[in-house]
Amino acid sequence: MARRERNEGAMTIPTLADHLTATIDAVRANLALPDATHVATFAADTALLDGYATAVSVRQFSLTADEPTSIGGTDRGPTPVELVLAGLGTCQEIVYATYARILGISLDAVTVRAEGRLDLRGFYGVADVPVGFQDVSYSVDITSPASAEDISRLIATVDAHCPVLEILQKPIPVSGEYRLNGNSLVAGSIDETSRPTS
Repeated sequence: MARRERNEGAMTIPTLADHLTATIDAVRANLALPDATHVATFAADTALLDGYATAVSVRQFSLTADEPTSIGGTDRGPTPVELVLAGLGTCQEIVYATYARILGISLDAVTVRAEGRLDLRGFYGVADVPVGFQDVSYSVDITSPASAEDISRLIATVDAHCPVLEILQKPIPVSGEYRLNGNSLVAGSIDETSRPTS
């Protein structure tokens, strides 16, 4: 495969010239234009199937999310919190693929393992504890002929530009809307005193 040279300061680092490199260069050039559209909207559609199993549709892709049998699921797919961890790992790897090319640093392989600890008492409402992750950790294994200095620079750049890492690290506004039988409903708007008693 053809190779090309990129200048990073006084250094000249060879990197593979491939289709992805050309695409990244073109996207970066387009985003720098004054009239460029900068914000992309991503979406996922889900539907409860039975028990804990849910159907997930993202663009043309489909998968099933579920819970393990130990807590009542049928284990037909990863759990939602596992999908969050998978999102972190895959996002890291994609950002490594991007910035290795931008910085001209050769990579042979990148793998990520992400773990999160969650207190199940919160989900089941048996204790007043947070329902989300208590903490998340991840480890990145990199195979590369590049120097430790270059890889350290790449790591810092990836961590500064990884969307899912930032989503997990920083609070963001999240809003929800609700419909009952097609009609808008405000959560918590039902007057408990007006409910019929049996």
